Amino acid sequence: MKFKEIEIKKHRDKVVEFRKDSFKVSFGDTSGFNEEEYLHWLDEKGKDFSKGFVLVEEDGKYIGQLELTIREFEGKEIGYVNLYYLIPKKRGKGKGKELHDYAKEFFENNKVSEYHLRVSPSNYAAIKFYLKNGMEEIGTEVDGKVIRMRGYL
Repeated sequence: MKFKEIEIKKHRDKVVEFRKDSFKVSFGDTSGFNEEEYLHWLDEKGKDFSKGFVLVEEDGKYIGQLELTIREFEGKEIGYVNLYYLIPKKRGKGKGKELHDYAKEFFENNKVSEYHLRVSPSNYAAIKFYLKNGMEEIGTEVDGKVIRMRGYL
């Protein structure tokens, strides 16, 4: 598995495809997805955290995507997972662990000891994966639409 930094012009169609699918898995549809806003956000954040915005390649094909940042939460800097994504046929085969390991290394390199993400309460497979990898639920946000989870390095 290789992790390649996202280049918007080169990878636009693929990152949009993957992000749309993640919306569908998390929220049931893509109605909340705005392509232009997403690409602008991706471009801006990617400049700050280029090693955190990567496509995952295996056997010459893109099979996943990661979006990782550093941000402040309750007065301290934490790592934040904006997206863990694998194409459907690669899910449940141990590939997620490699994405998770990459994320932890990114956070270690950025000198944070804690990382968070938010997940839809209906995304049972993702929640199970996060719990299995040592994360814990710490509360709901956005009127119960997401669960915040935390992990430590």
